[in-house]
Amino acid sequence: MNSLIVTRRLRLDSNAMSLIKWIDDRLPIFSFVRKELVDYQTPKNLNYMWNFGSLAGICLVIMIITGVFLAMHYVPHVDKAFDSVEHIMRDVNGGWLMRYVHMNGASMFFMVVYVHIARGLYYGSYKSPRELLWILGVAIFVVMMATAFMGYVLPWGQMSFWGATVITNLFSAFPFGESVVQWLWGGYSVDHPTLNRFFALHYLLPFIIVGITALHLIALHQFGSNNPLGVEKKTKADTIPFHPYYTIKDLYGLGIFFIVFFFFVFFAPNFFGEPDNYTPANPMVTPEHIVPEWYFLPFYAILRSIPDKLMGVLCMFGSIFLLVVLPWLDRHPVKSGRFRPYFKCIYWFLIIDVLVLGWIGAKPPEGVYLLVGQLATLYYFFHFIIVLPVLSRFESVLPLPHSISNPVIEGGKP
Repeated sequence: MNSLIVTRRLRLDSNAMSLIKWIDDRLPIFSFVRKELVDYQTPKNLNYMWNFGSLAGICLVIMIITGVFLAMHYVPHVDKAFDSVEHIMRDVNGGWLMRYVHMNGASMFFMVVYVHIARGLYYGSYKSPRELLWILGVAIFVVMMATAFMGYVLPWGQMSFWGATVITNLFSAFPFGESVVQWLWGGYSVDHPTLNRFFALHYLLPFIIVGITALHLIALHQFGSNNPLGVEKKTKADTIPFHPYYTIKDLYGLGIFFIVFFFFVFFAPNFFGEPDNYTPANPMVTPEHIVPEWYFLPFYAILRSIPDKLMGVLCMFGSIFLLVVLPWLDRHPVKSGRFRPYFKCIYWFLIIDVLVLGWIGAKPPEGVYLLVGQLATLYYFFHFIIVLPVLSRFESVLPLPHSISNPVIEGGKP
């Protein structure tokens, strides 16, 4: 009896392998997955900071799945949008869970991406030969912000309406900007056409992110991941297969991530929300203080710290453009901040500066808050335009290891 069962299992396994081989001969998806996700050679010294790239991909999948579910019940009409969100929360089976996962998922997505960017800044992941990889990452970040902004408008609460009014009005600072604003609005004010087109774009843009992410991964696999030492892999001894070593590491990080994520979903679902957005949009009543979502606050602070509207908008967009040209601003041959003592200090100044900008963005633009915001904005641009190019030319560094393997074998000592 046992031998018969074993025989049948072997026959099923053989049939399955034959089917896989038949498919792979005609469409080599299995060999592609094995090459790029199983046998793919990665530096042997990657730490848990490298988990955040895969976590960002998981967040994107979660947002798309929950977004498609919510779109089945959402009504993009100014008279029905707010009520349709309430309908999802109260009447649709599991609707409250899908909405809270989607709503908090946006915040978790940005948290993961900000840590991912911070890691890239510290370890020099933007340097040659990975410039295009970095630029594609910035492109993903920009499309993420556009998607999140349009999604914030959809519940059609007070903060949604007034946030859309304020942000879209920024384009009026440019020449012919009034025409651009009217095109964005679909009329002469934020109304039904605005909501309708924002819903369409909010649904479309995540799939554009998927496309850019695919290019990002292709660029990543072209030269391989950077590593904490910033030393390129020289021999096969410097690398290990992605599976099982980093799949296990990623799964551990994913478990920690889900603990944090679902804490907010089940125990503090409105922690990141604005109370005013639980009131239906009213064009006749302006909120006392219009505040965007927390992940926009540093850029909002830069915008408000400049007295001139056009210069404020240019500086806000310029703060992101600096990330695009960063590979040519910091041309120091050493990648990792671990071996650059002065760079390490000013890196933490930058992190503190961005946190200060985020804090200022949530405060009214007056008094000491305005002054602190202006100083923090000044340092942000000073860091990228002056400090990094100067350090690139004059900073001396600590001794570099000869290979990735040496410090791994010696217990992490460079």
